[in-house]
Amino acid sequence: MRHFQFLSDDQYNSIFQVSPGTWSAASPKEILAYALGGTLYMPGTRTQISNDILSGKFLNGKYAGLTSMVICLEDSISDHEVIKAEMNCVIQLQRIYQSICSQEFLESNLPLIFIRVRNPFQIQKIIDDLGSASTLLSGFVLPKFNATNGKEFLEQIYRVNKAYNLSLYALPILETQEVIYKETRMEALLSIKNLLDQYYEFILNIRIGATDFSGLFGIRRDSNTTIYDTVVIRDCISDILNVFGRGDREYIISGAVWEHFHTGIPLGESNLFQSDKKIEFPTILNNQINKAFIQELYLDKMNGIIGKTIIHPSHIQFVQAFHVVTHEEYMDALSIIENADTNNGVIPSTFHNKMNEVKPHYRWANKIILKSKVYGVLHEQQSFIHLLGLHDRVHI
Repeated sequence: MRHFQFLSDDQYNSIFQVSPGTWSAASPKEILAYALGGTLYMPGTRTQISNDILSGKFLNGKYAGLTSMVICLEDSISDHEVIKAEMNCVIQLQRIYQSICSQEFLESNLPLIFIRVRNPFQIQKIIDDLGSASTLLSGFVLPKFNATNGKEFLEQIYRVNKAYNLSLYALPILETQEVIYKETRMEALLSIKNLLDQYYEFILNIRIGATDFSGLFGIRRDSNTTIYDTVVIRDCISDILNVFGRGDREYIISGAVWEHFHTGIPLGESNLFQSDKKIEFPTILNNQINKAFIQELYLDKMNGIIGKTIIHPSHIQFVQAFHVVTHEEYMDALSIIENADTNNGVIPSTFHNKMNEVKPHYRWANKIILKSKVYGVLHEQQSFIHLLGLHDRVHI
């Protein structure tokens, strides 16, 4: 896989100083954790999954640019649809597997595929039912994850990996009341952290269940509000970042879902980043994106969040574009790393507009270099805006 595969070679060259690298499901964990980007959730009852993939819609169709997806057997389907969804999930993946075996479809064009299960025991069932097609999976998303049920979730993944020689990852979702309620939060987070540390090698990222959190308070943000404007959720995200984002044993934390689409707030006149420079948006995009969505992506980035849960194809390019490294970020990161052994004090930015302090900025610089290998680096005069509107997206 490669981010922005729908671009032509000329477009790659005109936009990127350093082009996005290629990677596969077999790449190292640190690459895959960054590479997920916008992870699209699909209900397990959707019967068009294999058709959409095999017909190329993930390369040049309405899902263009998508690199990871989740087939959901949990909250996106009704309780009475579980068996139907399980069967459909297996059928869809086996169809894809047969097409790969017959060389009608290249496995290198397959996005990373995860399944969100309802309980730990569903993991073994799905793997057994899939048979050889289980090799298409990259892992399982684990809902309502806590220190009590988490042990069995992770043990199930460990067992199937060992029994079937698989390399499946776990993606736990933090979304339960003991995590969001202030009086129990820190004990819950530290207990979860202690558990995840025992299985660190196959924890791909940690996901934030903002919808479930909001539901516990009977609130729902509208399309003009970022998740960071919802104070109880912001408070919880802060603690999640504090516990799991530390340098001693850091976990990649994925951004909360954006629930809205086709909201039509023009952005051509908007000043999103509180600077004197206004961002001009292509006219074609003015009625397709929302200021709050872009602002939330910006705040995700500023808080060190990588990737985001998405529920609509129109979100794909925005999430992916926001992960591309800017020319200025890249030059600062290179300077910091190059001076780490010779000048570990303060050095001026290449752009002479900020202080680069080698010791405290060193971990940031390494993250930027890692991200640049996955998403690429923009030319100096380019911004994420130039990656939008380059593909004719067809919305469902």
